[in-house]
Amino acid sequence: MDLRELRRARFSVSVTFALHGAVTGGFASRIPWIQDHVGAGPGQLGLALLAPAVGSILAMPTAGRLTHRFGGRAVTRVSIGLWCLVLVLPPLAPNLPLLCAALMLYGAVAGIGDVAMNAQGVVVEQRLGRSIMSGLHGMWSVGTLTGGAVGTLAASAGLDARIHLGGTAVVLFLLALVVGPSLLDVRAGADEPAPPHFVLPPRGVLVIGLVGFCSVFGEAAAQDWCAVYLRQVAGASQAVGAAAYTAFACMMAAGRLCGDAVVRRLGPVATVRGGGVLATLGGLLVVLSRAPAPAIAGFMLIGVGIAVVIPLVFAAAGNAGPSPSEGVAGAATVSYASGFVAPSAIGGIAALAGLPASFALVTVLLLAVLLGAGRLAPWRALRDR
Repeated sequence: MDLRELRRARFSVSVTFALHGAVTGGFASRIPWIQDHVGAGPGQLGLALLAPAVGSILAMPTAGRLTHRFGGRAVTRVSIGLWCLVLVLPPLAPNLPLLCAALMLYGAVAGIGDVAMNAQGVVVEQRLGRSIMSGLHGMWSVGTLTGGAVGTLAASAGLDARIHLGGTAVVLFLLALVVGPSLLDVRAGADEPAPPHFVLPPRGVLVIGLVGFCSVFGEAAAQDWCAVYLRQVAGASQAVGAAAYTAFACMMAAGRLCGDAVVRRLGPVATVRGGGVLATLGGLLVVLSRAPAPAIAGFMLIGVGIAVVIPLVFAAAGNAGPSPSEGVAGAATVSYASGFVAPSAIGGIAALAGLPASFALVTVLLLAVLLGAGRLAPWRALRDR
């Protein structure tokens, strides 16, 4: 394979990550409209928003077998194309049960697409011989911010979410059709046995996934609760609370876009250890803050500190598993299980002891990322394979 083909593949997988993020951001920006459309209360909406996590966790373990049978390019193209199209379903749901069904399908397609595009990224990184996974996840963050910004403008203009998300789905689907052919056609060897339908990750991948679990827990906690924390604990206005989320998301994006250069210089283990130090300090600052400025600074440190962890978790798992898709599927399933645990854990502890106590748990898990960084060493991943 020549360098020009690899560069095309890298560009295509970068755009694929951005498309995946744009769908996520577009949907998130119209959740209030969807809630009003189906007449859901806060508890009912919380139940509905659990459905994508259920769909993803159930579907992710099947991605390895699908890739083995149909090839990496085909699975990535189909799953990302479908992911763009299923964006039309949530705003069309007329009631809560159908919304839950739509969101479970939405999550299932998202999960398979997530595994497929990360496996593509691992293979491109292997063939280029240098770190690119952080930058790919940076493109996902850029896509999320872009999709969210367009959604915010649409909501401000009073545009019906069925029109907004329907038009967004068509545009993103057409872009997916354009970039799909340049993805790498990664296929299993003729003598390579098919993986089981539901992959149980090997021990090495499981431990790598636990590092990802701790990171995703911190990300989910900051993303879902930072605005609430600013208002209830730091006494900030609603606008300042929203600005805290924007600051966190921007630091995540910046950290990922710059992360590959740091990884190439320091290596994955030192990079994650350094990030773990920053994230842990950020968590401590959040726990101790009772004013907006230091709390926002704490969330920004968490964002930049964990920015590169999941990209490096998937890179290590792709090298540690029987194949890139199986390794990524195993690590992603463990990492994204935080989607089940984080909301109830943060809310339950906050109800009993307050939000600072909840973020004390987050800080402990961020410290665990620092302590587990050694599992992401390339030599260890290859040994565990």
